[in-house]
Amino acid sequence: MPKYVAWGTYCDDVMETRAPFRHAHLDGLAAQKESGVLVTLGPTKDVTKFFAIYDAADEATVRQLIEGDSYWKGNVWTEYSVKEWIQAF
Repeated sequence: MPKYVAWGTYCDDVMETRAPFRHAHLDGLAAQKESGVLVTLGPTKDVTKFFAIYDAADEATVRQLIEGDSYWKGNVWTEYSVKEWIQAF
């Protein structure tokens, strides 16, 4: 199955904005991880960007997962890009 990397941007006031969406966000990520589609996801140390690796059937699936996340719906994540990734090691 192909792997995809995603980079995204957090809103300016992320720590306040994320509060009402955080529980649903973490629960959703846990379910994705358990299903095997999400390899890893996390913020940069300065909490301006997020990085993720997905093991998904296609790019459309990854986009659906990102856009279905409470952080996207709540405007905590403001933009993202997805690229198919070739894992060399």
